[in-house]
Amino acid sequence: MSNTAPNRSSMTATPLQTAATVVAAVFLLVGVLGFVPGITSDYDTMEFAGHESEAKLLGIFQVSILHNIVHLLFGLAGLALARSWSGARAYLVGGGVIYAVLFVYGIVIDHDSSANFVPLNGADNVLHLLLAIGMIGIGLALGRGTTGTRSRMT
Repeated sequence: MSNTAPNRSSMTATPLQTAATVVAAVFLLVGVLGFVPGITSDYDTMEFAGHESEAKLLGIFQVSILHNIVHLLFGLAGLALARSWSGARAYLVGGGVIYAVLFVYGIVIDHDSSANFVPLNGADNVLHLLLAIGMIGIGLALGRGTTGTRSRMT
């Protein structure tokens, strides 16, 4: 076997690809749930974008139509990238970096300003930090080495 990562087409061919698939599926689920009244409180106040949206997923995380669409697209991108070992690693590490940037953005901006177009609240900021740490950590831990092979063939 060579020292380069194989181009596996199964989204669960390696632990790294399985992790990326699970993360992507969670983002898809969150994107869908953001459009479900009851699971998203104050659904009738949801705006396309911006901090004026008072809709909150699980009554905690401020969401908008754009925010939910971004979750759906991020999930779809993850499923596509999970088809290869290198894509799965790029999704987890790169996605973690994106969430680190979102965390910093959420800390720096005034949550009541027009710059808060996503929209973000304090709970979102904490979640973005945890996602950044988790996704980068998983991507680096499972993406160590260059073989990307299964630990056990079935």
